[in-house]
Amino acid sequence: MRNAFVVVLVLSALALAVEARADRSDFVLMASTIGPIDAGVVGALEEAFQKETGITVRHVGAGTGAALDIGKQGSVDLVLVHAKSLEEKFVAEGFGTERIDLMYNDFVILGPPSDPAGIKGMKHAPPALRRIADKGALFISRGDMSGTHVAETGLWNKAGLKPSGSWYHIYEKGSQGNVPTLRYADELAAYTVMDRATFITLKDEIKLVVLVEKCPGLLNYISLIPISPRKFPRADYHDAMVFVKWLTSPEKGQRIIRDFGKDKYGEPLFFPNSKEWRAMQHRENPPK
Repeated sequence: MRNAFVVVLVLSALALAVEARADRSDFVLMASTIGPIDAGVVGALEEAFQKETGITVRHVGAGTGAALDIGKQGSVDLVLVHAKSLEEKFVAEGFGTERIDLMYNDFVILGPPSDPAGIKGMKHAPPALRRIADKGALFISRGDMSGTHVAETGLWNKAGLKPSGSWYHIYEKGSQGNVPTLRYADELAAYTVMDRATFITLKDEIKLVVLVEKCPGLLNYISLIPISPRKFPRADYHDAMVFVKWLTSPEKGQRIIRDFGKDKYGEPLFFPNSKEWRAMQHRENPPK
């Protein structure tokens, strides 16, 4: 049933992308992972870009796996995703031209304040997950091959475990995104792996707290991949690259990413990470 639900959502997103492409006259169409959409940064970037250039960007939201599947149909011009292994395969197979660094945040392990597995303050995520498994503490997974699920799976692999059993629950609506998954985990007072931006946007509405953070393997890198015009001649590669250049510019998209969330939440939701941004930081703060 869960797999069927995921397929329906992917097909629905693909249908929206196909319809948008068929109807459009002058806009870039992007398939984006859901987290940055829910956080609001995608809309903020699109709005600022259109105001400055007059070029409209529209997006369809899907988990990273589904967004890449949409890209494989040639129904969009650009994808915004966060699962390096899937991204590299997408480019190697000729569907995208290159992976382009855009921004990052990090994942955290959340759980109830009572912390029945006793993982609070642990320095590494894999041992924390092993302890959750040993205790049989309830854990919620998106289970949908989204970037979040791929990252979670990688942590379980590093822990040397393939989680299963009544304690490990795959949320049947996980493909709808991180926000509903986190709300569901909160309802059940369960553990979960989640990106920090989602937690920050919901922290005043939920009881779950950050228990493990800022350890190796929890960084969440988000990339842009233009769709290959060689494989899909109808792709609007020119305007997509205008958008990419604007997004990666230290004075434009990267500055918006740097400041996004500070006014509302008191801290940024994402951090700029384009090669242009890193080069500027290196020039302004050279190593001693």
